[in-house]
Order: sequence, then structure tokens, then C-alpha cells
Amino acid sequence: MDFHYPPEAEAFRAEFRSWLDQHLTDRYRDWSGFHEDPERLATMREWNALLADAGYAAIAWPEEYGGRGASLLEQLVWAEEMHRAQAPPTLNPIGLANIAPTIMHYGSEEQKRHYLPKMLRGDHIWCQGFSEPDAGSDLAALSATAVRAQSASGDAYVVNGQKVWNTFGNLATHCELLVRTDPAAPKHRGISCLIVEMDSPGVEVRPLVTITGEREFNEIFFTDVRVPAENLLGPENDGWRVAMTTLAHERAGVANLHLSVRKKVADLIATARETMIGNGRAATDDPVLRQRLAKVHLEAELLKLLSWRAVSGMLHGREQGPESSVAKLVWSDLEQEIAEVAGEVLGADANQGSWGYQRVYARSYPLVGGTTQINKNVIAQRILGLPRR
Repeated sequence: MDFHYPPEAEAFRAEFRSWLDQHLTDRYRDWSGFHEDPERLATMREWNALLADAGYAAIAWPEEYGGRGASLLEQLVWAEEMHRAQAPPTLNPIGLANIAPTIMHYGSEEQKRHYLPKMLRGDHIWCQGFSEPDAGSDLAALSATAVRAQSASGDAYVVNGQKVWNTFGNLATHCELLVRTDPAAPKHRGISCLIVEMDSPGVEVRPLVTITGEREFNEIFFTDVRVPAENLLGPENDGWRVAMTTLAHERAGVANLHLSVRKKVADLIATARETMIGNGRAATDDPVLRQRLAKVHLEAELLKLLSWRAVSGMLHGREQGPESSVAKLVWSDLEQEIAEVAGEVLGADANQGSWGYQRVYARSYPLVGGTTQINKNVIAQRILGLPRR
């Protein structure tokens, strides 16, 4: 089965592929994801600015904000071509994909004019201050507070609390922060969303070093942080709706998960063909290993079909629903299985190099973008019709 793109999407593919061939050099390809080296960040800002100036940094954005108003299929083409060219992502993926649409929807005109252009070019890097030690999957249980106060310096919210599992917090200039502004209200109410500058006095970022040695996640502590009242995003005490807008865009990214997974499976099969396991046999000649490789290949193709099914539904006017939870669950389980099969194919050699990194990093996939348990609950309730309890 193949997904056939209309002529206009293929025309965009040709245009963007040509641009990438002209502008993407090896200097920009060397991107490790969470690099904190100032020189490397400056190089990535150059790449981000190149994309933005050509209209390719956020093609789904409306033209008035620097995007192209691209169709869903053009967005898929963009992702495919970036993957084909091994292009690094934009420097500010959370801001561009998740937070910018929220600002467009809920932000004042002044907020849109101030934040969106700098977000687009990578001058600002954004993070989400949502999860807390006691409020992750049950996000509405958050306890970080913001109390409105008048002072000689103006009307402001005074923020106190802690956030955790914060991606890019160690690099971010701004944070979309959820706080409780009415502790007497039911937990899904009384929440507000603030835009916080990360260099504000009282903001402390503590990186959480992962098993791979990277400073990918962070804890953020807020101690009497003064946030100007004009940095309120959306109505006061209605931050839950604001947060759901951000999370809806975060979960929409599952349509492209299959691209990296299928490449990973293809690389594993190629590695298996070159790996000798004794008696002059390649790993692919072993019937058990061949079955295992065939299984992950077919599951990767299943993920592609699930993604295309979700896209097809959206093209026919159906809002994205629980399909994203199904795709995310298949993806996270498959990543674990690929890591296991790599160990079976390579033996001890799977504990070093790129496969060693991937096998360790794969342990995070059941957590990122919504935990496996939460996705199973969504599937049980919204697809299978099971009761909540």
C-alpha cells in the first residue's frame, strides 16, 4: 500500500528538495539534539534562520505569521524531505509546533507580534512548564501557585512551585507555565497559563542527567518569581483549555513517527546481513533471528499504516482522536523490541556505538509524549468503550 500525494504536494516536494540540496551542508547536519555548546547553538540558529527566511521553518503557520499556510499533506512532505536529507530539526521544536498555535489562538495581538517572529527564527527557545513531581499523568493536580500582587513595579503574578521532566529547560529563554491561581476552585479550574522569561530572578533550572549522559530533562524551581500580568496567556483561571490546545498539537506529531522507526529497522536488517554469527553464516541466515527481524519490519509498516489512517481521517474532516494514542503505543513498544533484536543480532557489540546509545535511550519511549499507561486508558475508554473503573 502506498500513500499517493496530489500534484500540488509533489510540486512542493520538488521545490523543498531542491532548496535543501542547495542549502543543507555537513556543517548543519552535525546536530546532537540537546547540545549546549554556544558555538554549536549559534550554528543551529543560522540553520533555523535559513529555514525561516525561506518560509520553511513552520510551514503550517498562517502566512501572516511567517508560515505558508501549508496543507496537511504538504506538512507530511516537509517531514519526509527533512528526514530524507538528514536535516537537523528546527532549534525550537516545542515552541514552533506546540506553543505557537496556542499563542495564535489565545494570545493578545501584542503577544503575537512580540513572541512569534523570534520563535520562528530560533532567537527564542521555549519549554513547557506542565508536569510536577505529583502531577504528571494527572496534570490537573498541579500545585505550583501564582498570586496576583500590586507593587511599585506594576501588576504581576508571584509564582512559587516546581516543575519536572522539562525538555529544553536548560536552553530555553521562555516557558509556557501552568499555575494554580484559584486554589478553592475544582482542580480543572482555577489554573492559569503564564509566559515566563527563564532569566527572571527566582527561576532555577536543575538538569536531570539521563542514563545516556545527556542533560535532556530538567527540574525548574520558581521562588517568588514576578511575572508581569500582561504575560497571562488566555483568560485567568481558564488555563486548562489553554494547556489542552498545546497538548493537542504535541500529540499531532505522531503521524511522522514511522519515518525514523522504519529507517532504524532498515539499518538493523542491513547490519544483520553483515554480522557473522558463526560457521560463516550471517545473522539473517538464522531462522529465529530472521523471524525477529521480519516481525519488527512488519510492525514498522503497521505503524506507517496507522499514521496514514489518521492522516486520511483528518483529510476527510475528522478531528484527530484516539488514533494518536494507538500510534504512540505501537511506536514505543516497537522501539523496545528493536533494541532487543539489536542485542540478539550483535551480542555484546550492541552495547557500544550508535546501537548501544539507542538501546539505552529506548527505555524513555514509554514515557515521552504521554505514558504507556495513559495511552492504554485512552484506547480502553475511547475505542473499546470500557468504563473508567
